Amino acid sequence: MRQKKQPSYMYLILVNCVILLLFYVVKSFFINSEIAYLLFGAQFGPLVSGGQWYRIVTAMFMHGGFLHLAFNMYALYILGSNAEALYGTYRFLSFYLLSGIVGNIATQIFYYDALSVGASGAIFGLVGALFGTGFRKDTPFYLKPMTGTALLPMIILNIVLGFMPGSGINNAAHIGGLVTGIILGRSVPVYPSYRLERIWKVIMYILIGVVILSYVLLVKDIII
Repeated sequence: MRQKKQPSYMYLILVNCVILLLFYVVKSFFINSEIAYLLFGAQFGPLVSGGQWYRIVTAMFMHGGFLHLAFNMYALYILGSNAEALYGTYRFLSFYLLSGIVGNIATQIFYYDALSVGASGAIFGLVGALFGTGFRKDTPFYLKPMTGTALLPMIILNIVLGFMPGSGINNAAHIGGLVTGIILGRSVPVYPSYRLERIWKVIMYILIGVVILSYVLLVKDIII
C-alpha cells in the first residue's frame, strides 16, 4: 500500500516549532539575553547591512515566543492547506518563500533598527495569493468562498491592527508579503501548463537552496 505524502506546509510548521524549541533550550540554559534571538537568525537592520543578508531569510523561521508561534502556525495550517491544494507544492512553497523574503526586505527598509522575527510576511503572501487568484477568469466558481473579496475583511482588519500604537506588529512584512502574494496570485494561472509548472519547480528548489545556504552562513558566522 502506497503511503500518503505529507503536505509541505506541515513540514514548514514542524521546522518553525523545532527552531523555537531549540531557541528556548539555549535561552534557558546558556544565553539568557536578546543575543539568543540573533543566534537563531533574527533580522536586525545594521547586521544585514553589514553583510549578513541571510537574516532576511532566516528571520521568517524564527518567532518571538510560543504565542507568536501558535498564531502564525495556526494561520499557516489553515491557509497552507487551502493554498497547497490549489497551487500544488511547487507554487505554494515558492509563493510562501518569495513573499517572506520580500516582506523582510520591506522590514529592512521601514524597521531598520528593530529586531524582527516571524513568518507573518510569508503567511500574508498566501493571503495575497488567494486574494489575487479570486480576480482571475480561470478561477473555478467553487473557490470563490476562499479567494478574492472573501478575504478582504481579514486583510483590512490585520493591517489596521498593525498600525495601532504599541501593537508590536510588523506591518512592513505584512504589506510586503501581501502585495507580493497578490501579484503572484493575479498573474499566475490557476492551472499552469506543464512547462510553466516545471519552471516553478526549479524556482522552488532555488529558494530552498537559498534557505539552506542562509542557515549555513548563520552557523558559520556564529562559530567564527
